[in-house]
Amino acid sequence: MVQAKTNAMRILDKKKISYNVIVYDSHDGKIDGMSVAHKIGKDLQCVYKTLVAQGSSGSIYVFVIPVQSELDLKKAAKVTGEKNVALVPMKDIQKLTGYIRGGCSPIGMVKPYPTFIDSSASQLDEIVVSGGKIGVLIELSVEDLQSVTEAVLQEVVK
Repeated sequence: MVQAKTNAMRILDKKKISYNVIVYDSHDGKIDGMSVAHKIGKDLQCVYKTLVAQGSSGSIYVFVIPVQSELDLKKAAKVTGEKNVALVPMKDIQKLTGYIRGGCSPIGMVKPYPTFIDSSASQLDEIVVSGGKIGVLIELSVEDLQSVTEAVLQEVVK
């Protein structure tokens, strides 16, 4: 089955960044990060989810964290320089990112938001993130993900 290119893949191709596409079956409705990591047989430490948050200033931020972890809102506020940070309501994700829940890639959002990858990624050679569509993941080097998203490595999980 030929996988149609997602916006995230087109951006990586344009920048000549190598990546692997991992496709999984999402028909059972289990699209949370932990279930997906088990489906693709990858270590939970390598699979990251993309969270979108808003600071008290109204600015939007993207956090890429391990699927089994929880975003620490105090640490998130500190690294963004905000008084506080809250996750964006699910209903607003598509409007802000161009992606739907379960298919939100840190690559190729409608605007280039400040992006933070949890510092745990510095221990990895490869990281797995959403490919921009439910059922599609992208595996690439942490350095390449940082480069394409202009992300900063920071400790942002509990």
